[in-house]
Amino acid sequence: MSGGLVALLDDVAALARIAAASVDDVAAGAAKAGAKAAGVVIDDAAVTPQYVSGADPSRELPMIKKIFWGSLRNKLLIILPALLLISAFLPGAIPFILMAGGTYLCYEGAEKVWHKLRGHHEAEEDSPAVDRGPEAEARVTKGAITTDFILSCEIMVISMNEVANESLWVRAFILVAVAIAITVLVYGAVALIVKMDDIGIHLTTKDSAGSKRFGEMLVRGMPKVLAAITFVGTIAMLWVGGHIMLQGAYDLGWHAPYDLVHLLEHPVAGIPVVGGSLAWLVNTLCSAVLGLAWGLVVMAIVQPLMKVLPFGKKKAGHDAGDARATVTGDAPEKHKADPSP
Repeated sequence: MSGGLVALLDDVAALARIAAASVDDVAAGAAKAGAKAAGVVIDDAAVTPQYVSGADPSRELPMIKKIFWGSLRNKLLIILPALLLISAFLPGAIPFILMAGGTYLCYEGAEKVWHKLRGHHEAEEDSPAVDRGPEAEARVTKGAITTDFILSCEIMVISMNEVANESLWVRAFILVAVAIAITVLVYGAVALIVKMDDIGIHLTTKDSAGSKRFGEMLVRGMPKVLAAITFVGTIAMLWVGGHIMLQGAYDLGWHAPYDLVHLLEHPVAGIPVVGGSLAWLVNTLCSAVLGLAWGLVVMAIVQPLMKVLPFGKKKAGHDAGDARATVTGDAPEKHKADPSP
C-alpha cells in the first residue's frame, strides 16, 4: 500500500515538473514573441489616444475601457483561432501573411514620414474629438476597435512566427498570454497618458508649490510626450516592417539584401563590450531604411489608386470629418476653423 502511495506521489511530482516546464516554456515564448511585436505595440499606444482627444473628461476612461475589451475580443475570439487553424493546416501561408503585414507597416510608417516632411498635419486635423452623444461615442469607439484590429493582427502574426516551432497547444497558450499582456499594457499606458494632463491640472490646485510646479510640468509636457511616442512608433513600424521584409526575402530565396546587412554589421560586431549592441543598431538602421524605401514604393502604387477607388482614402477622410461634425454638432469647416482653446 505504502509502495503504491509512493509511486503515486512520484507520478504527481513528475506531472508537476512537466507542468512547471510547460509554464516556463509559455512564459519564455510569450516574452520572446512580445518583444518582436514591440514596434506595433508602440504604434498602437500612440494611435489610440487620438480617438478620445476632445472627449468629455468623464467619458475618456469609459471609452478606453470599451476599446480595451474590443481589442481583447479581436485577439482572442477572431485572430487567435484563425492563426491557429492556418498554422495547423496551412503553415506555408504564415511567411506570406507576415510579409503582407510587414508591407502594411512599411506603408504606414512611410506615409507618416512623407506627410511630416511635406508639412501635412492631417492627423491633428482629423483627431476624432468626441464631446456629446452616446451614438457618436459608439461610432468613434467602433472606429478605434477597427483600427486596433489591424494592429492586433500584426502583433499576433509576428508573435505566431516567433513560436512557430512549438506544439499547437503551447502556441495557443503563448498567444493567449501575449494577447492579454499586450492589451493590458497598451490600454493601461493609454489610460495613463490620456489622464495625465487631468492629473497635472489637479496638482496645480494644491497648496504645495512643488505640487503646482509638477502639475504645470505635466500639463506642458504631455503634448511633447505624445509627439515623442508617435515619433518612436513611426520608427518602430519602419524597423519592424523592414526587418520582416528582409527576413521574408531571405526565406523565399533572395539572399542578397540580408547578406548585405550582415556584411555591414561585421566591422562593428567584433568591437569589445559594445560590438553586439553596435551590430544590432546597424541591423535596425538598415531595416528601417529598407522599410522606408519599400513603404515609399507601395505609396507610389497605392495612393493613385486610392484617389480613384470609391472606398479610397479621400472618401474615408471626408466621412470621418462628417462623423466628427455629427459628434461635435458643427460643420466640418466650422470644426476646423474654430478650434477649442
